[in-house]
Amino acid sequence: MPLDITFTLSDRDLERFKTIVSKAKTSASETQSQAEIEKAAYKIVDVAMNSDLPDFIADRLLQLKVLLEMMRDEEWGMNDADKSRIISAMAYFADPIDLIPDHIPGIGFLDDAMFVEIVIRELGAEIEAYNEFVDFRTAEERRLSDEGKDPNEDRASWLTAKRDELHSRIQDTRGSDDDFLFHIL
Repeated sequence: MPLDITFTLSDRDLERFKTIVSKAKTSASETQSQAEIEKAAYKIVDVAMNSDLPDFIADRLLQLKVLLEMMRDEEWGMNDADKSRIISAMAYFADPIDLIPDHIPGIGFLDDAMFVEIVIRELGAEIEAYNEFVDFRTAEERRLSDEGKDPNEDRASWLTAKRDELHSRIQDTRGSDDDFLFHIL
């Protein structure tokens, strides 16, 4: 029988995360490349997939995979500024010193899961749009194949129209303030 436990991060708690994220971002930008930061994020995803973590932690850590896929998906066409923001957010996972050391059994990844939850909430519009794009792409490939057509024929055209629509929607959601993640990155 599942049990829901809810807790609220206070402004003070969020400020602490801001400080830690800012420190991790500065440290990572000085010592680690984008590839190293991505590798650290993939490591977290691997741990979530292959370790016996509590489900509430593993489920959140696995959400990093969507951000990583979104950045690498050339057909999605994420701009460099957005990639940079996501890499900055992921710098937290590349910092060996975080709120709760990862080696503590059962709860070592709790702070990572909490941070992923914050990032996912901040990037909700982007993730929703990307998931819609992936679903559209898959459905259109299937539809064209079922009609006996080559899904790669005129692919750029049908993908561009959908991608542009979704990118525009993201911009409208953001409004004039395209910063996210506590406005610190």
